Amino acid sequence: MDFNKYQKKSMLVPILITLYVVIALVMVISLLLNGVRPSKTLAWLLAIFTIPVGGVLLYVMFGRNRRKNKMFSLKNKVGFINEPESADCSPQISSNKHKITSLIAKTSKCPITCYNHLELLKDGKNTFESIFRALEDAQDHIHLQYYIFEDGILADMLLEIFERKIAENVTIRLLYDGIGSYSLSKKYLDKLKKIGVETAQFLPYKFGRFLSALNYRNHRKIIVIDNKIGFTGGINISDKYLKGDPALGKWHDTHLKIEGEGVDFLNRTFITDWYLASEKKVPLSGLKIFQTPKIGTSLQIVPSGPDDDFDVMEQAYFSLINSAEKYLYIVNPYIIPNHAILQALITAALSGIDVRILMSSTTDMKLVDWCVRAYFESYLKAGIKIYLYADGFLHSKVMLCDDEIASIGTANLDNRSLQQNYEAQVFVYDADLCKRMKSDFLSDCDKSKILEDYDKYKERPWTKKLIEGLAKLLSPLL
Repeated sequence: MDFNKYQKKSMLVPILITLYVVIALVMVISLLLNGVRPSKTLAWLLAIFTIPVGGVLLYVMFGRNRRKNKMFSLKNKVGFINEPESADCSPQISSNKHKITSLIAKTSKCPITCYNHLELLKDGKNTFESIFRALEDAQDHIHLQYYIFEDGILADMLLEIFERKIAENVTIRLLYDGIGSYSLSKKYLDKLKKIGVETAQFLPYKFGRFLSALNYRNHRKIIVIDNKIGFTGGINISDKYLKGDPALGKWHDTHLKIEGEGVDFLNRTFITDWYLASEKKVPLSGLKIFQTPKIGTSLQIVPSGPDDDFDVMEQAYFSLINSAEKYLYIVNPYIIPNHAILQALITAALSGIDVRILMSSTTDMKLVDWCVRAYFESYLKAGIKIYLYADGFLHSKVMLCDDEIASIGTANLDNRSLQQNYEAQVFVYDADLCKRMKSDFLSDCDKSKILEDYDKYKERPWTKKLIEGLAKLLSPLL
């Protein structure tokens, strides 16, 4: 037996263990210095020390803030001037809701706007028909920003419109996310370039930057036409919205068409993101606010991202939940609440507020599905009603409160959307829109399976509880 060789191998093991412990300690120090929340810190510690090697790799992939700091620096160079002040929309909003408008204005620097006309768009067909009509009327510029932009029928239809508008000297800029739009073909991008469309990729999928690029995705879906008409909501450029999904069925979603001064803030959001992705500035001199109609719907654009000074979206949602006095209705496919949001929902329900959650009976990601269901028992114990929709996949991100505020946009109720992704939500202060959306919500609830019996639900098989419990441990990281 070669004792020297055996001795070297036996010495290698403690060296590797020591090296791993040192690396893990460096990661822990990094977590503490970056001011990560205790719940998230504990989740990372659990991963680092219980999943050898894999825990460190997960932290390198998802936990570091180096890229966040760079984006914060770039954002400050965009150079907007003459920031508008909040308008006086007091007659349209009850006194206890004023704190929400003030909070959003301070954290997102997007004040409330009064002069807007809104059109609520449901599902893909209606939404894209409205978008295509508006694009055909563009005269100066078209700005498009999407998390998912895929080859297919919709992409080809857009290409035809782009070609016509470029011939009319309309400037077109397309910003797409590097991970969400990973399947967008080079062939299609070459066609865009050939006809004169400017494109930029947000945090591109590149070897060497892949790990850091998995964080801080741009989840926004925005179109701005001539700084006059804007679209935003949950709908991506994907043929799923026309054909459905083989596994999940028809995709249901909610989108908004906005005309008026609120569009300017959608455009500012796009221009900021365009600079983050391309480091090219869009000329601001030609942008102006269109105040039509003279009396219209009040709303606030709520952009949020990891480079904000505060957790804008989390604070906006938290404030909205706490403001409820009669009811709070939520439609969202990915509800994995952190402690603050969970306690706000539970407190509202225990206070006698009618709190209901409407979501699909299954999601498009199994791990996420387990995480979502891990919170059902807490909801039911507090009296929150859960409705599971089976006629397709509900992708909408909607929150309705007291016939006064409707929140529509891109943000899920999970840590990714609330703290790490770039999102865009619209808070609409309009009773008529809220009542219409409430009617649609209740109609969908009637077609769904209701969960409201806590005693019955808590008796589900222990295997399901175990799987949900394990998934819940990872929820701060999702």
